[in-house]
Amino acid sequence: MNIRRNARLAMFAAVVAWAPHAALAEVTRIDVASRSPVLDGKSFGAAGPYEKIVGKVFFSVDPAHPRNKPIVDLDKAPHDDAGRVTFSADLYVLAPKEAARGNGVALFDVLNRGRKNILRDFNRARQGALDPTTEAEFGDGFLMRQGYTLVWLGWQFDIPRRGGLMTLDAPAVLDHGNPVTGRVSTTFTPNTADPTYPLDDLGRYADTTAYPPVDPASAANALTVRDGFMAVPHTIARDRWQFGRARDGQVVADVSALYLKDGFAPGHVYELSYEAKGAVVAGLAFAALRDMASAVKHERGGPIASKYAYAFGPSQDGRLLREFLYEGFNADEQGQRAFDGVIAHIAGSGRGGDFNARFARPNGHGFFVGSLFPYLDLDQHDPITGKTDGLLMHLQGDQRPKIFYTNTPGEYWGAGRAAALVHTTLDGSQDAKVPDNVRVYLLAGTQHVPGGYLASQGEGQQKPNPNEYSWALRALLVAMDRWVRDGSAPPQSAHPRFSDKSLVPRDAIDFPAIPNMRSPLTIPAGYRADLAGPPAAHPLPMLVPQVDGDGNEMSGIRLPNIVVPLATYTGWNFRSPAIGQPGELLPLTGSFIPFPATRAAREEAHDPRFSIEERYGSRARYQGLVTDAAKRLAQEGYVLSEDLPAIVDIALANWDELTRGTTLAGKGD
Repeated sequence: MNIRRNARLAMFAAVVAWAPHAALAEVTRIDVASRSPVLDGKSFGAAGPYEKIVGKVFFSVDPAHPRNKPIVDLDKAPHDDAGRVTFSADLYVLAPKEAARGNGVALFDVLNRGRKNILRDFNRARQGALDPTTEAEFGDGFLMRQGYTLVWLGWQFDIPRRGGLMTLDAPAVLDHGNPVTGRVSTTFTPNTADPTYPLDDLGRYADTTAYPPVDPASAANALTVRDGFMAVPHTIARDRWQFGRARDGQVVADVSALYLKDGFAPGHVYELSYEAKGAVVAGLAFAALRDMASAVKHERGGPIASKYAYAFGPSQDGRLLREFLYEGFNADEQGQRAFDGVIAHIAGSGRGGDFNARFARPNGHGFFVGSLFPYLDLDQHDPITGKTDGLLMHLQGDQRPKIFYTNTPGEYWGAGRAAALVHTTLDGSQDAKVPDNVRVYLLAGTQHVPGGYLASQGEGQQKPNPNEYSWALRALLVAMDRWVRDGSAPPQSAHPRFSDKSLVPRDAIDFPAIPNMRSPLTIPAGYRADLAGPPAAHPLPMLVPQVDGDGNEMSGIRLPNIVVPLATYTGWNFRSPAIGQPGELLPLTGSFIPFPATRAAREEAHDPRFSIEERYGSRARYQGLVTDAAKRLAQEGYVLSEDLPAIVDIALANWDELTRGTTLAGKGD
């Protein structure tokens, strides 16, 4: 391995290159554009100061290698003189300045639509820092104090390079030297009645700029609308819509937006279908993650080297990791294990056919179609197709990592992610065996991503669920690390089960009749997207965690806000009438419904839930109960002892807010 200076870069740059005998290395070089101290050299405990490394990784893969065969259209990518396919990806690393002071683990944060997750999810940092530079953007430094080398690698080809977003430079798919064309579909749900719907905003997940239409005016382009996710679609006449934007009283042609005469109907689901161009080999995302993890572990990662590699990915990225495992990418071209530990977070049973396909659409949410057979890690039989398969079927023995599946009730209830299918049989009738290398955890009483402390109303009928679950994620990461290093068993799986009646069909939920709150019994199940026919023909079992008399889950990791509640916390919510279709689920959003503060308020509202006053009587008693609940969780390994003071402080702040203006505010014994 040689390191040479690259004088062509305006900034300091180091280029890591490999000698000819290493030609089979999948990571061929790393160009480091800059190295700079983190927070002016601040020391993070025993790990010391950190540095930021920014650059690009260059890859070379053999399209004929059996490990690369699952990559769709790899054989149709341009080849170099050696018959290999080359590509590159953005790289961003936070590493101990002195590698020996780190913990020897490269923790890969699988980017979410080009954005970083892990400082928010583990360091409790301010959300949305694409290039963290301030104390607030690094949070409390938890991951640094643990000594992790944090790695971000661009994996998604359709992310624009702007504002710190990270991307993958994937090669084009060619047919006899010419770009291929094909049919592309994308869905979206407007919240306003505007005549223009922009498609180029990453927050909307319906970007057409990655695959522009071959002919924007073609009569074959189609737009349909349906009342809800599961409703029957109706075709909108072609002369009523076009690619374009309303501007100054006229419609301007623009393939990054749709214009609809009379405006879009808020809350309705639209599907756009058109002939597109610009397909790339999107499945190289899997090879990039695999080969970078392998390079880091086997000293081919240039300035980045660790003994172990773990991957954490939430939501879209959790589905990506499940697909990564299913397609066998945790074994590199030499058959070595890539990631030693995998945490697939808030993915439910979803994977996603749109990560590795011609005209892949990784930005999609996978609403109601995120679940594809197989769902279990162990082999299971599908009576409809006759196929027997399992998520880990394409990995052998030591190639299989330690795995945590962490979900909120939102993945059981909403968007058809059918989280129960990771631990039940396919017919939804009984508990299934979970393999020894896997743990499954429900983060009870939380939503897909926490809604923030006492969140504002938002787009739902109820306030979004603010219950913070980072405390559990921190403890589970510590447990994963011990499990990988020395085989210390992590906390037992904590999820709803048929065996103790904590997992039930939707219609058996005992949810209380809270005033002005819609029943969850109308929430539809997802469906088998891998089978032909209308959605209703192949529904998935709708299995959800049973709740107590307050509407809070009785199983899973029950954080103090659930053990000693001040409110009902759900993983589901319905659309506000202000954004249309109030009978439809608001995907990925939970509900926060505080208890009445006093008995008088409860009686006036006819609320079936006991008031805060009746439950606890005083702030001091509540504090004692919350403290005891937090200590029990720490003893069980579901939270860390160091986090107990912060957990209690936040609970007390919640008390103060919800009892403000009553005799309970600040009330002692």
